[in-house]
Amino acid sequence: MKTVTPNQAEALQSREWRVVDATGKTLGRLASEISQVLRGKHKPTYSPNIDTGDFVVVINCERIVVTGDKLDNVRYYRHSRYPGGLKSRTMREMMATFPDRIIYEAVRGMMPKTKLGRAQMKKLRVYAGNQHPHAAQQPQALEL
Repeated sequence: MKTVTPNQAEALQSREWRVVDATGKTLGRLASEISQVLRGKHKPTYSPNIDTGDFVVVINCERIVVTGDKLDNVRYYRHSRYPGGLKSRTMREMMATFPDRIIYEAVRGMMPKTKLGRAQMKKLRVYAGNQHPHAAQQPQALEL
């Protein structure tokens, strides 16, 4: 018996495009499923040191569901790198202005904090409406 280890060329050929409709989905559960598909853990050829994951397109992200008081208690921070430049927004404010960043940040927190994790995050596309410009890739629906 031989153990077959995929190489990067084989992983590039087996990539697919997946579409996820976020309508009515819970944020954390959706983000964990998306991160597993981005990493390639759903495939039998998964290897932790090679990017074997698929591309993921998330649509209708403004219709995501959060439970409890997270809309008012969760805060998103950014810093301008100037003294006193820390700014923050609640999840409710982010939903009103940038709903796509909520899913992006949730998935980013579940990915590895390495070069490979940053490369895998480039395969995530998030859109607020139900239209996306990736129809030419013929994405398949991903049931979560």
